[in-house]
Amino acid sequence: MRVKICGITQSDQAVAIASLGATALGFICVPTSPRYVTTAQIQAAVAQLPKNVDRIGVFANADISEISDTVINSGLTGVQLHGDESPEFCDQLRQVLPQVEIIKALRIRSVEHLDQTTNYAQYVDTLLLDAYHPQQLGGTGQTLDWQMLQQFSPGCPWFLAGGLTPDNIVTALSQVKPDGIDLSSGVELKPGDKDLTKVAKLFEKLGR
Repeated sequence: MRVKICGITQSDQAVAIASLGATALGFICVPTSPRYVTTAQIQAAVAQLPKNVDRIGVFANADISEISDTVINSGLTGVQLHGDESPEFCDQLRQVLPQVEIIKALRIRSVEHLDQTTNYAQYVDTLLLDAYHPQQLGGTGQTLDWQMLQQFSPGCPWFLAGGLTPDNIVTALSQVKPDGIDLSSGVELKPGDKDLTKVAKLFEKLGR
């Protein structure tokens, strides 16, 4: 199972989290986010990472040229779209960045919201399900209704996100069977500052 720790802002923490067992690190490329990082900050963090750790840039309603420039200049291996991007937009991005993993994040409020995942499955590599918050795009600490996801099978790999912590991860994974998990606020001291003790506890709980 993939384990993505998102909202990395410090290069030393990136290296430490990768060494603890993370398979992917997420870098927030949304200027309004408290976890925002510049291209230079991403470059500094990824330069020291093992090659097998995925480097994911998180964007929200950015245009394709901006995403492409950031990916190329930062050495990212994946793009996570966390805004209102359409399936058509995902398809266009795929043409521009054919070698890069495309992840579409969807903020789920209800079972009806799950239906929209079928619109994206053929255009992206991976889906990510996050908890809905009216003002914030992610990192809110709110959890999804895991029971709602027990039968979820979108036809492509998917990440479970939304309020996951070292303390609830075992419960979550007893109810839901995602291909990966994504944590941000659940392993932080404050936005962008990760708590390495909590990260270590997470991997302990996962039996890694």
